[in-house]
Amino acid sequence: MNEWLKKLVSSVKELWAKWTIVQKVILFAIVIVAIIALVFLLRFSSKPTAVPLFNVAITDTTVLDNIMFRLATENVDANVNSAGIITVPDASTARRMRALLVREDLVPSDVDPWALFDTERWTTTDFERNVNLQRSITQMVTQHIEALDDVDKANVVLTIPERATFASEQNPTTASVVIYSKPGSDITTNKKKIQGIQKLLLRAVEGLTEENITIADSSGNIINDFEGMEASERVDIIAKEQKLIRQLEMEYRVAILRSLQTTFTSDRVRDLNIKIDMDMSKAQVSGTRYSPIVVKEDNPNTPYDDSEYRDYLPISSETVTRIWTGTGYNPEGPAGVEGQNPPVYSDMSNLYGTSEETGVKQNNVINTEDYQEERSPSIDRVTVSVNIDGEWKLKKDENGNPILNPDGTLQRDYIPVDPVALADATSLVEAAIGYNRNRGDIVTVRNIRYDRSAEHAEEDAKYIREKNQRITILISIACVAAVLLAFMIFRFISREVERRRRLRQEELLRQAQLERERTIMEAEQAGMDVTMSVEERHRAELQENAIMMAKEHPEDVAMLIRTWLMEE
Repeated sequence: MNEWLKKLVSSVKELWAKWTIVQKVILFAIVIVAIIALVFLLRFSSKPTAVPLFNVAITDTTVLDNIMFRLATENVDANVNSAGIITVPDASTARRMRALLVREDLVPSDVDPWALFDTERWTTTDFERNVNLQRSITQMVTQHIEALDDVDKANVVLTIPERATFASEQNPTTASVVIYSKPGSDITTNKKKIQGIQKLLLRAVEGLTEENITIADSSGNIINDFEGMEASERVDIIAKEQKLIRQLEMEYRVAILRSLQTTFTSDRVRDLNIKIDMDMSKAQVSGTRYSPIVVKEDNPNTPYDDSEYRDYLPISSETVTRIWTGTGYNPEGPAGVEGQNPPVYSDMSNLYGTSEETGVKQNNVINTEDYQEERSPSIDRVTVSVNIDGEWKLKKDENGNPILNPDGTLQRDYIPVDPVALADATSLVEAAIGYNRNRGDIVTVRNIRYDRSAEHAEEDAKYIREKNQRITILISIACVAAVLLAFMIFRFISREVERRRRLRQEELLRQAQLERERTIMEAEQAGMDVTMSVEERHRAELQENAIMMAKEHPEDVAMLIRTWLMEE
């Protein structure tokens, strides 16, 4: 292998040495052109290529705006060139968006969404060409159906018969589709989505009609049998209508209760029943209305209606007067022919008379209006019933204390609602529901007494309990006051006894001290040698010290004595 390479290199060198400068320049030019071409090819092939959504331009600006808005809703980066061609990033997005636009009827009638797939193939026979065409259409339809968000897989079988010479002998084109929906999808029960798939098939296959399309789910149930779904759809529509009526009744009920409870309190207004009968049918009504002619408009500055109307207005009139004098009118036949006059004319022959005829012809005009309107669901009748309770007031005596019954309960008086207030409440309810007597509306506002036995029993028990609590508190306060008074008396007596005992002891001590001093004095006068005990000597020293302290510091001694007295 190495020897072969060496020979190849040597031969190339020999050949290069033999070439002239022109040949070498031509070789270099060819290599450079090839490199440049390769670079351009790689550069342009690396760019993302946009795929046209339709192969024809859309010139209608309204349709174009609707399509672009729908694509923007799906977050698809779509562009429109100056010619009106819509482009999307890739082929899968184009298939998915075409299916979506076909389902929502946003594709113009003159645009064929499948024209991009009409590819020409070289075939040998017409049979192979037809087979390939049918397979191509089937594959494209399958891809478009599977591009839907709700479809996991789809099996499509198209039967396109050969074109017959006579229309009576032509077999119909049929389509059978089995859809496998994704988990959580409602495509098998959503009529709009099923109709979208059906429209997609009608656009995709030439000669296909709705009655020749069969769409089934994975269980084999036919889901495009819309006639069989009418009963279930009718049930759903009735349920939605009833939900709408209940919602409207709830709105009326909340509005009326809020206004009444604000006036009469929520405890007195509890019961409010409202029933709305609605006509959910749609009908177109046309006719002619005749109205009088307005001669003078109403002046809004006056408190009364001063307008003037007329049933009709004369446009022109003609008065005709005919006076005739002469013989009776006797028509005859042609000359020479016997007349065949009726007896009444024969009797009037050769008579002379006078006849006068007067008539007035007048042309009048009235207001005529031709109308045509479509009646949407409307309210047939509204019935409202409200119960407002009166007021309960406690009976009180002259001092403002509640009056009790013999059994200990509170006496109460029931005050019914004033009829004027009931009439005002009725007017308020009528205004809230848009009362219309002509359609049979009924508004009933009554004053029916609520059963408040449990509430009154609770109030009586609370009153009795509070009364007993007050009595208990008063007795407790009295007992505490008595105990405090007794303690104060005992304290006063005990202090008085203690004071008297102390005074008695002090008196005894004072007398003993006087007796001792007198004895000592008598002994000293008698010349006797008196000796004092240690205690007496200590007491004498203390007494002398106290006397000296009192003489030197009288204020401090007075404060000390005052403190002793306060403590005692």
